[in-house]
Amino acid sequence: MKSLLNKIWVTLATIALVFATSVSARTLIPSPPELSASAWMLIDATTGEVIIEQNADEQLEPASLTKMMTTYIVSEELLRGRLKYDELVTVSERAWRMGGSKMFIKERDKVSVEDLLRGVIIQSGNDASVALAEHIAGAEDAFVDLMNQQAELLGMQDTNFENSTGWPAEGHLTTARDLAKLAQATINDHPEDYAIYKEKYFTYNNIRQPNRNRLLWADKAIDGLKTGHTDAAGYCLVASGVKNGIRLISVVLGTDSDKARARESQKLMSYGFRYYRTETLYQQGEELKSVRVWKGVQEKMNLVVGEDVVMTLPRDARDNLDIELEVPTSFEAPIAAGQELGVVRISLDGKTIKKVPVVAESAIEEAGFFARLVDSIKMFFAELMGG
Repeated sequence: MKSLLNKIWVTLATIALVFATSVSARTLIPSPPELSASAWMLIDATTGEVIIEQNADEQLEPASLTKMMTTYIVSEELLRGRLKYDELVTVSERAWRMGGSKMFIKERDKVSVEDLLRGVIIQSGNDASVALAEHIAGAEDAFVDLMNQQAELLGMQDTNFENSTGWPAEGHLTTARDLAKLAQATINDHPEDYAIYKEKYFTYNNIRQPNRNRLLWADKAIDGLKTGHTDAAGYCLVASGVKNGIRLISVVLGTDSDKARARESQKLMSYGFRYYRTETLYQQGEELKSVRVWKGVQEKMNLVVGEDVVMTLPRDARDNLDIELEVPTSFEAPIAAGQELGVVRISLDGKTIKKVPVVAESAIEEAGFFARLVDSIKMFFAELMGG
């Protein structure tokens, strides 16, 4: 009886150990938060992978989130050398008379591009937006053409701009997905100008105004981007920040108050920072395996990763990835450098989440006639022996 009890105890202990191991290996992630908003999205700014989305393709009015495109084009002009930070812009009567949020520039003032850029980003100045648009394109209508062309280049398929400010206009629409793409481009393409988005105050004409992005004060991880509000659009916020090695972008559209857009955006950010990570699995050119090459001037060839493999994964999921190298055991020359010869299959919980090309590290030229003949004989016997 004692021996039987011992066997039962060992069996139960083994089952408990297996169960505990399987539980510890799982990545426990709660359901994403539900927001009080019309649409929202959370993405990894590095990979562009979507973590959460709701109504992300619904066309909505963007209000002053429009100004993200206005400043993106200004940054493009600066980058290409077609505009300078210290270049002076003469303020038109139309720009001066713009209603809504203002930088408080005056007609015929000469204001630097840099000050106007801050006036748009920090103070959300409609006057500054129009002044820059007119300076770059001659008229705001012409600048809007540039905005829509740029939107197309960035893959913003469901966006149409009618002005540079976000002032309500029929057909002036975008989506949470498109705004996430624009924010990602702003961060990655123009990091110097993106730094302005985290500035909390800007003073012009002796008027000091705060950045309307409440998260800059509430969360030290947040360093951008832009707020927007009209009666039709509601209160909107596109935010970004870095924490735990991951940069996130959140888009929240159509909340009912200034506090709500910050609160709901914080929910997305907190969820993403707590439960997701940006993981670099391979770097382009990283060696995976050396394989046999028949009929070539070299007998061995290195197979390498064809591209950087950076993924957005649930926290602790990296250790649970199943990575398979799917390539033949040997190849025949000639082989070109960079030629795709197989894939790395990356799976999580039995589901393939990414395929990465495997390529030849260098070219392998075909050997001479007699060397190829010898290899043909060797290949015959290798196949005959199952090798």
